[in-house]
Amino acid sequence: MACPAFDRGGQQVGIVHFGLGAFARAHLAACCDDAMAAGERDWMICGVSLRSDNVARQMGPQDGLYTLSERSGQEVRTRVIGSVREVLVAGRDAQAIAARIASPACHIVSFTVTEKGYCRAADVALDLEAARASFYPLLATGMKLRMEAGLPGLTLLSCDNLPANGAVLRYLMTQYLTAQAPELLGWFAAECSCPNAMVDRIVPATRDADLAGLERRIGLRDEAAVFTESFSQWVVEDAFAGPRPRWEDCGVQIVADVAPFEAAKLRMLNGAHSLLAYAGLAAGHEFVHQAVADPALRALVQRLMLDEAAPTIAVAPAQDLAAYARRLLQRFSDPALNHRLAQIAMDGSQKIPQRWMETLRENSQPCPAILTGIAAWLWHISDGRWLDDPLADRLRDAAVEADLRSRIGAIFGPDGIIGGSWSPSAQDIVTIEQAHAHMGTAGEVR
Repeated sequence: MACPAFDRGGQQVGIVHFGLGAFARAHLAACCDDAMAAGERDWMICGVSLRSDNVARQMGPQDGLYTLSERSGQEVRTRVIGSVREVLVAGRDAQAIAARIASPACHIVSFTVTEKGYCRAADVALDLEAARASFYPLLATGMKLRMEAGLPGLTLLSCDNLPANGAVLRYLMTQYLTAQAPELLGWFAAECSCPNAMVDRIVPATRDADLAGLERRIGLRDEAAVFTESFSQWVVEDAFAGPRPRWEDCGVQIVADVAPFEAAKLRMLNGAHSLLAYAGLAAGHEFVHQAVADPALRALVQRLMLDEAAPTIAVAPAQDLAAYARRLLQRFSDPALNHRLAQIAMDGSQKIPQRWMETLRENSQPCPAILTGIAAWLWHISDGRWLDDPLADRLRDAAVEADLRSRIGAIFGPDGIIGGSWSPSAQDIVTIEQAHAHMGTAGEVR
């Protein structure tokens, strides 16, 4: 088992990361570990948990160390990651978090707070009340200390599944500062950057069986262990405000335009994942590899990726969407990951606009695969067993409508619960109704 190949004690914290869950530890922390092992210095990470102290309780006793296990078929490669210095908790460590952001050694503040962590209202405006409980106040406090100390600005690097995530972050941060700290607006605009980025790596939720199996293999108990696939792709716009690690030497793609890669990931990978999640649960499956082995669902996924999503993507040079789709099916089919459909199904109201509705809006042809996914999501809401969504109450209220057309109207369109620029046509509604009629009430597709 590989261990950190650098002096952890001699490295300063260069990155403050909000949301140090398994996803961030599977890419950001691993890449920083690689960079420091290759000779880069001072890119240790201070993780910040916004709500729960679970990660801090897991990693604190282990001095920030944890194992990363990459699975592919029957093979498992495990290494120890040493790039995390500490994990702080927003409620109790606010002063220490601000001090880390304000430190001269800090150059990057990064985020994996999920779509809902950005506190966007349906019209993309900032939900100011929700923002006060998110990262915005802590970040603003740290930036104010930097400004007052005459320090340079920061790179704010979103790693969440949002189209143009850097541009969205800059827009929302500007709204927050306008309302809460207008004295920072000029400094933020002049000194800070928000590059767009895209991360593609499947990181299933860790199960007790995973931890027990790891303990048997390595002889140690690791409560912070992360399990992921061997594939990893991280694409970052070359728009940093200051120093950064040489991540490109560790496989990260630093590019002028992230948009083609981001669109492929959101519309093909994430769009297919959501289709498998809702239709798979409706068909009685539990894991992604089970759902994609279902011939009917596999055909739907292939149609979504190649016939519906791919034509809407303006590809970058050397970007092969057909090959990308084949690789995705291989990744989905790997039983080693045990990626639960219920995990992917969470927060559908926050994910569906980017994963499906943009494709629907931009595609001039019918999209029966995505419309079948919408029918499955409506079934998922009505069924309720796995519904975990920030808009769950409103979605449940819409689901009590006896008429399916009324439910569709209450959820989609400019005045619907999830808003957006796509409204179903009369034919779209017929397709959704036909697909919904084939979904049983006992969790099986008839």
